[in-house]
Amino acid sequence: MESDPTSRFYADNAAAYAASSSNPNHLRLDAFLERLEPGAEILELGCGNGRDSAEMLKRGFRVTPTDGTLEMAREAEQRLGIPVRVLRFGEIEAVSAFDGIWASACLLHVPRADFEEVLARIHRALRPGGVFYASFKAGEAEGHDSLGRYYNYPTEKWLRTVYEARPWASIEIDGNKGSGYDNQPTDWLHVTAMKRPPSSP
Repeated sequence: MESDPTSRFYADNAAAYAASSSNPNHLRLDAFLERLEPGAEILELGCGNGRDSAEMLKRGFRVTPTDGTLEMAREAEQRLGIPVRVLRFGEIEAVSAFDGIWASACLLHVPRADFEEVLARIHRALRPGGVFYASFKAGEAEGHDSLGRYYNYPTEKWLRTVYEARPWASIEIDGNKGSGYDNQPTDWLHVTAMKRPPSSP
């Protein structure tokens, strides 16, 4: 297990965190899946308790669920009944392997200094025309929450600038007000990007 406070939090609170929410965000998940062909291959990063992977599998998609913390991966395995790989964002080595990558409320823990490299790894792992979704807690400067977890707290402008360093076909960003595990009012940013499709003959 990593020694950073964020990883320790999820390791120490895996069971409670897994039990805190069992329903996927259908609004965001539906919009993501509608962009993919039936049976498309999806990588989920930071799958938590596996709720979103469970929904995608139920709909007939081929899903590879992963989480950065062993304890959370084990919680997801209990729900899904399939292996869940422990995968840190900096360990993504796949090349053109997935039609979609789903990263709900997980990349918000990537230090700003590392974010561009992680985004490059994700872009490389997508097939041409692939779709990538991620959500973030908005803010002005990186920091920690009341539970000790690190967040990059991006602005929409910062996110768009970092994303535009890669050759995406499109980048869509929108926001809403909500909350999270800490039950604090939260401004969320949702980013959906599509990798450039194959060039026409």
